Amino acid sequence: MAIAEATDLQQYCLATARKAQAASAELAIVSTAKKNDWLRRSAAELRRRFDEIRAANELDLAAAPGYGLTDAAIDRLRLTQKTVESMARALEEVAMLPDPIGETIEGSVRPNGLEIRKVRVPLGVVFFIYESRPNVTVDAAAICVKSGNAVILRGGKEALHSNKLLAQILADTARATGIPADAVQLVNTTDREAVGHFLALPEYISVAIPRGGESLIRRVAAEARMPVIKHFDGNCHVYVDPSADFAMAERIIVNSKCQRMGVCNALESLLVHELVAAKSLPQIAAALGAQGVELRGCERTRKLVPTAKPATEQDFAAEYLGPIISVKIVDSLDEAIRHINHYGSHHTDAIVTADLAAAREFTARVDSAAVMVNAATRFNDGGEFGLGAEIGISTDKFHARGPCGLKELTSYKYVVFGTGQIRE
Repeated sequence: MAIAEATDLQQYCLATARKAQAASAELAIVSTAKKNDWLRRSAAELRRRFDEIRAANELDLAAAPGYGLTDAAIDRLRLTQKTVESMARALEEVAMLPDPIGETIEGSVRPNGLEIRKVRVPLGVVFFIYESRPNVTVDAAAICVKSGNAVILRGGKEALHSNKLLAQILADTARATGIPADAVQLVNTTDREAVGHFLALPEYISVAIPRGGESLIRRVAAEARMPVIKHFDGNCHVYVDPSADFAMAERIIVNSKCQRMGVCNALESLLVHELVAAKSLPQIAAALGAQGVELRGCERTRKLVPTAKPATEQDFAAEYLGPIISVKIVDSLDEAIRHINHYGSHHTDAIVTADLAAAREFTARVDSAAVMVNAATRFNDGGEFGLGAEIGISTDKFHARGPCGLKELTSYKYVVFGTGQIRE
């Protein structure tokens, strides 16, 4: 977990990747007890060294205005007693999760006596690129090491001082618990070219995972020579069916949109069936308006909600990450599903309904990583799904989809036991 100084950038990246690959081979056979010991000791060290963490974080906060960070971005960068405690608890929660490595997924015995087992194994080396939230450094390290993977962390320049200290704390505890020293490495340069060098090393890096803005993710997807686990954006929908409980629908919509607006599983597009639009939409619009949310609606929406602005094609496809929502009145469940599959980002979409047949059709036909029935879109999250810390949410279908927890950072191999059988 050492943080080496970058001299020649390409050689530095190559050396880091080689060390990660070597560490991954060792880590694959490290016991669950050692990994959990490291997680728990690291949690204790975060609490003990809070004053150091706060001092390092203050350096990042002081530099933040120079990077043009918004108030919301600065808030995500800030480490407080509460956020550090949350980081420590996340480590302890990961320690309590079952270790997936070595799990027999399925098995069988062939007529010739061969015993065949499908066994879960680590992916190998994860290259994780993320932006200004330093708590992600700890979460990513925890989930990678617990699932038997070495990780190369490339955080944003905005959090460099915080990330350096957090990585050092993880290194300090690793030495005492038998975790390979290079299982977690922090890239110690803010040079953007370093990302390109790492993405060109498929012989050492098994998978790249970008977590941040769309431009970062598109760059990684375009340049990576190894598989990428990603999602580009989160245009999430809620559809209100004619049978919906309107009070429930309002709660779900307001929570999905307003509980936290700048995240990928926040509601961005609202669809309401024409049979209940006149009765429900003005009240829903008022509840959103009370939270400062601007509505951009279709023509029928604007007749019912005169304060709504006209919605364009771009609005129906937009991920606002702020106090704006697109609204459309639809003629049928079929139109709602077709709208979601056309304009959506395959992230999280929800139906509010009391009709079981409608719920079944919606969940079967909506092509998204998570489909909710009578629940807020904000629940598409590793912690809320009981996966512990997550390393990201994937809208891909290969290799993982939805929140990526421990099992999503594994593959499998077949282990075959015989008693001398040969193939005739």
